[in-house]
Amino acid sequence: MNEDIRIHSWPCSYYLDTNKQWVSGRLSLTPVAIKFTADKTGELLVNFHLSSIGEIKKESSNLIFSSLTILEKNTKHWFSSLQPNRNVVFNILEHFWREQLLSSQGAGAEAAALQSTKGKELTGLLTGSQKRLEDTAKVLHYQGEQFDNIMKGLNKIEGDMDVADRLLTELESPSWWPFSSKLWKAPLEAKPKETATVSDSKNQEGIIIRIPVIITHRTDSNVKPGKLTLFASGLEISDCNSQVIHRFESKDVDDIRVHTPYEISVRQRFIGKPDTSYRLLSAKMPEAIPILEMQFSKKIQFLEDALGFVGARKSPQVDLGTSIWQAATGLLGGVAQPGSPVGGREGMDNDQVQLQKQEKVSQEEAKELKQILKKLKGLALEAEAELERQDEALDSITTSVDRATLNIDKQNRRIKKLT
Repeated sequence: MNEDIRIHSWPCSYYLDTNKQWVSGRLSLTPVAIKFTADKTGELLVNFHLSSIGEIKKESSNLIFSSLTILEKNTKHWFSSLQPNRNVVFNILEHFWREQLLSSQGAGAEAAALQSTKGKELTGLLTGSQKRLEDTAKVLHYQGEQFDNIMKGLNKIEGDMDVADRLLTELESPSWWPFSSKLWKAPLEAKPKETATVSDSKNQEGIIIRIPVIITHRTDSNVKPGKLTLFASGLEISDCNSQVIHRFESKDVDDIRVHTPYEISVRQRFIGKPDTSYRLLSAKMPEAIPILEMQFSKKIQFLEDALGFVGARKSPQVDLGTSIWQAATGLLGGVAQPGSPVGGREGMDNDQVQLQKQEKVSQEEAKELKQILKKLKGLALEAEAELERQDEALDSITTSVDRATLNIDKQNRRIKKLT
């Protein structure tokens, strides 16, 4: 993720201690830093890492009314005249600051990154791929349950149509026909079990991901912290006390707009009344967007500031998996045979030899990589088998629907003759 991307910016004033005066400009937030740029000169007066912040407070005094202070190491920075208001800026800055401290990129992450080995980088990459495959498996499992419920519903419809067919036969038969009263007594007892099955699958639905968010409802200027929970069947927005604010089922969502890799908006349209719309901002949003893209592929839209994010991820999954597998097996081969390089040393200069030595991983890292690769292979095979099963289910559903349509047409013609 590009660390220079601007998540948000606000017009405000900054107290320049060296000149003892207020300077108007813009306060900007990036994934890892806070910056302030003066309007007149364009000079960058403030630029520090989120992990170096000790405290963010809302303060005021006789001379400074409604101000926001940020304690950075031993320096206190004052910001005032914040637009749209101080509470909005405070909530967003505090959210990203806390998430930065909780994440692996918090305090001390820069020093740790310098010591990161190739094995650690690859382990992190494979762990992310494993998480993505697990989320995909959850969605596929839920979709498979939905297909099973559809098939049960179609079977029930076919049973009801058999009953209707027998009733029509009874109505069409002459009054002297002696067997009319026993034609439709058998298949009438499957109704309550179907609804129980559907409700049970609903109650067993698991959470795919839950992240903290800053919530804005419609075009309100006020924001409040909360949580976004993604299910296989939709998404849910709740407050800090886990009280549900709104739940969107998959069919209720009309569009999802990705404004930046950290901000999205979800909308449900209505005719004759205002739309239901929520804007969600989160430091963890890059983890949720791929899942939303998978669930709402035809409803999600990446705006201009988010095109770089989707472009970096739009390579085919097969190519991505192949490249990961090749990189991992290549590095593991280097560990297994330290004396022999992966591609041979013929035609290789000294720089290439040195780079190859740096890319070797330790035995512990190799063992961990093998375990992750084994899990990835198993998850991929399970997902492939589930997709094949769903393809077969779709074919069966299509055939059943076509058959039911023909039967309904026939019964409609018979009813017209009777009437």
